[in-house]
Amino acid sequence: MSVVKSTLSEADLKTVGEALKGALVDLVDLALVSKQVHWNVVGPRFRSVHLQLDEVVDTARQHSDTVAERCSAIGVTPDGRAATVAAQSAFGSVPEGWIKDVDVVRTMVDGLEAVVGRMRERIEVTDQPDPVSQDILIQLTADLEKHAWMFQAESA
Repeated sequence: MSVVKSTLSEADLKTVGEALKGALVDLVDLALVSKQVHWNVVGPRFRSVHLQLDEVVDTARQHSDTVAERCSAIGVTPDGRAATVAAQSAFGSVPEGWIKDVDVVRTMVDGLEAVVGRMRERIEVTDQPDPVSQDILIQLTADLEKHAWMFQAESA
């Protein structure tokens, strides 16, 4: 049952819905992973990495709400449940316990690269069926690429 009717064709809705739901999972996961390593980072660059991780969390949470609301607006139910996020994670597992700042930076570089790669694929598939959703994906990818750049600079 769909409560909200979409102006998109059924095929376009499937394509766009999958792209948005995948983006939502990646953003929820990014916020969770960033917060987990934020709580456990140690090392000489603790403060700068700790603060930088809060910025990533804020970005991921802001965009996840926008993506979820876009899903709802076009008649797709957003799914940010823990089981869904865990099953579709771009990050994989994060070590338990204290994590050295250099390892946190590497985790974030690798994870952000994976998420950005998936977002770029979603940008491509939403080009024709829904430029509105594509625009949302473009904006959030730009923000994620900025975070990726900053973490890469940390590892140089």
